[in-house]
Amino acid sequence: MKTSIGIKDADLKKVAKLLNVLLADEHIIYMKTRNAHWNVEGADFHAAHLFLESQYDELAEVIDEVAERIRTLGHYAVGSFDKYLKLTRLTESTSEKTDSQSYYKELLTDHESIAMSIRADIAVVEGTADNGTEDFLVGLLEKHEKMAWMLRAHFIK
Repeated sequence: MKTSIGIKDADLKKVAKLLNVLLADEHIIYMKTRNAHWNVEGADFHAAHLFLESQYDELAEVIDEVAERIRTLGHYAVGSFDKYLKLTRLTESTSEKTDSQSYYKELLTDHESIAMSIRADIAVVEGTADNGTEDFLVGLLEKHEKMAWMLRAHFIK
């Protein structure tokens, strides 16, 4: 059944496409966080392991929310890693280091990158009548900013 929520079809398509790119980004950072959780080593292993688990749990919820927002707009969420890797604005991990600080630096960079991308996405969505997605993106922006802060807090000035 056609989605009829007061937003032009072209705008729904544009926003769904933008959200699928964000969904790809969320999947990549989720897997990078899971990888760090599984493979972190060092004297702070236990604390890092638990911290990273809290981060990937939050990202799992974000992934579901983004996919459901796409479906709310009447479009389909991308659901394969092949497509995620083609759509993402992030890169896969290239570091061989397994200490928490190395993982945290890379994840921090990715959260900051996603935050900047979401700001640009909000500007695009502002040009449509999709206030729901605009509000949704502001909420996601706040989550990534907080997750970045939590990572940043592990570094001494």
